[in-house]
Amino acid sequence: MSGIMLENVVKRFGELTIIPELNLSIAEGEFVVIVGPSGCGKSTTLRMIAGLEDVTSGTIYIGGRDVTWVPPKSRDIAMVFQSYALYPHMNVAANMSFALRLSRTPKDEIRERVRKAAEMLELTEFLERKPRDLSGGQRQRVAMGRSIVRDAYCFLFDEPLSNLDAKLRASMRTELSILHKRLERTMIYVTHDQIEAMTMADRIVILDDGRIQQVGTPREVYNAPDNLFVAGFIGSPSMNFLDAEITGTDPVSVRGDGFELPLPPELAARARATSSRTVRIGLRPEHFAAPDSPGGARDAALAPIRLEVDVAEYIGSSQFLAARVGDTPVTAAIDVGPDTLPMTSGQYGFDMNRLYLFDNQTGESI
Repeated sequence: MSGIMLENVVKRFGELTIIPELNLSIAEGEFVVIVGPSGCGKSTTLRMIAGLEDVTSGTIYIGGRDVTWVPPKSRDIAMVFQSYALYPHMNVAANMSFALRLSRTPKDEIRERVRKAAEMLELTEFLERKPRDLSGGQRQRVAMGRSIVRDAYCFLFDEPLSNLDAKLRASMRTELSILHKRLERTMIYVTHDQIEAMTMADRIVILDDGRIQQVGTPREVYNAPDNLFVAGFIGSPSMNFLDAEITGTDPVSVRGDGFELPLPPELAARARATSSRTVRIGLRPEHFAAPDSPGGARDAALAPIRLEVDVAEYIGSSQFLAARVGDTPVTAAIDVGPDTLPMTSGQYGFDMNRLYLFDNQTGESI
């Protein structure tokens, strides 16, 4: 049994249960991102894998070995934290080699490992510099290099890009993905940023209140969310939700405050099969279309829906509309040309093949 496995893992702090019961299997060489809101238990999960937190009950396997009560230094893991945690009086080479020197690794081997890691992270020209002489992105690469030289079985990242600005975070996401392909090692990355999850992960683990809501590829969790939480958490801007009632049998429609939308055949069949007549519908902002776009609201896949537009924000290729359907606030992201005037209230189109239905009581996808 290779990879990493958490089996019936529970974590409590006194009477407070952080992780009720968690079962997760990660394949060897996989890049898995654990994502969720603050306080959902993602960092606690990572720290239990690392051995920095004891489990209350359950078992953790790394590379087929039961490491539940093995100390962190013996788990064959390397961890990169949100804080760079570099020694300010040491240069880059000394920072990267510190753990190897502590373990009395031969000097020639240390030099070779540091050289390879520096080349991989484009740090060769900075090896003699102190941390104070580096940018934020360079410091984070040094922190990663310190982990890489250890040649660990798996790498654990705890929100390592949170302290960087938006542009640098984007470039570092690319560098991390390239690094994973080069090393071909198991990586677990914790973040609250779903953009990081979508762009880097082989699979995403979505946590809420210590419970796994869904595990899947970025495409799976975006296109087929299991429940309201996943649907609202994955996607930027977030999915819109409207209360609705299922009406009719042939055709089947969903009707609510300010709208009535006919369901396409596959979704209509699922709507007929559900016992609930009251549902919540999900509409992603990017699946709206302007009336005068090619096809527009007249396209066969598009159903007309009226938007009362309060604010239109121009961001280059799109306009973000802060609008209302009936009395419910919604966001729409409309593709526009360079000369398009700010969008106004009116009849827009929505791609009915991209509409989602959720049970109003359980929140589960229909």
